[in-house]
Amino acid sequence: MFKPCSISRPMDQFILFGDSITQQSFAQDNSFAFGAELSNAYVRRLDVVNRGYSGYNTEQALKILPKIIPTPTHTKIRLFTLFFGANDARLPNTPGGPQQNVPLEAYRTNLKSILTHPTLRAHQNVRLMVITAPPVDERMLSAAASAFFDTKMAPNRTAINTAKYVEAAREVAKEEGVVCCDLWGAMMSRAGWRTGREGPLPGSLDGAENEVLQGLLSDGLHFTPSGYKVLYDEVMNTIEQNWPDQMPDRLPFVLPAWDDEQAWK
Repeated sequence: MFKPCSISRPMDQFILFGDSITQQSFAQDNSFAFGAELSNAYVRRLDVVNRGYSGYNTEQALKILPKIIPTPTHTKIRLFTLFFGANDARLPNTPGGPQQNVPLEAYRTNLKSILTHPTLRAHQNVRLMVITAPPVDERMLSAAASAFFDTKMAPNRTAINTAKYVEAAREVAKEEGVVCCDLWGAMMSRAGWRTGREGPLPGSLDGAENEVLQGLLSDGLHFTPSGYKVLYDEVMNTIEQNWPDQMPDRLPFVLPAWDDEQAWK
């Protein structure tokens, strides 16, 4: 089974829009890469497009959105992931370059503006997925910053503040009627956290070190291959649960197989 394709109308796209975690998701210097695995899963079915921008927050994402979304006359966006929040949740007035923090209410507004943007909504039946920010590990963040600045540094993100942005992303997705991939919840569950549990969050300086969470994060924020594997599994599970017809094994190849004799007649 296959469908036609032409030079003037290339394959439909699966766009990954996010920050450095998305930008680095095709890197091959480790044992697993989320973006590369996703691209392989959808090979000859959808073009998986990396639109990750290191350091960006939702203010910057909203400004560049019209520049990174193709027009419907060029190609069709089938799936679109929105994965911002890790930088928005950085604490204000922390050392290290321009400030990335976006106040919580502004973050909510920006997410809504992206999800309802005319350039994105011009694509009919685009399947939108909000991915929550991942958890952070304050000890690892402090160690990475201390090594960079060659002096003892406090973490520029906290577990409890990041959790507020996670909840905001969940709420926006629900309010806008779009799908939410709760990556934070998936990683925290693996780290032993349960909703309603009292006490400090895994990754907080107020609690004990959590080796499971630390195994998912390379520096307290970015992902190890194990972290990217969790992201891949959660994204694929979210697609399976919400759009089962968009799973790779249920999509036809674009253009026929070389040995499909009937197709080549």
